[in-house]
Amino acid sequence: MRTTLDLNSELVAQAKATAVRERTTLTRLVEEGLALRLRPTSGTGQVVALPVFDGGSGLLPAVEDALTNRALWDAMEEGEGPHGA
Repeated sequence: MRTTLDLNSELVAQAKATAVRERTTLTRLVEEGLALRLRPTSGTGQVVALPVFDGGSGLLPAVEDALTNRALWDAMEEGEGPHGA
């Protein structure tokens, strides 16, 4: 669909530069911006859909008390598990 918009010239210049840098079109940038702005949100302005992690079996055995930050921090510092240091 073709439409006409009256946009701030500085904003258009920045958008065109971004489009060139990202190897896309100004039209695509405008579409992406509108899509982001029109996404459903909660009353706080946060996007409603949250990412879900479904790739593990729970906490590592080293975490004795999952209700305290200290236990989680200690387990992280010890570097236990596949992602530890």
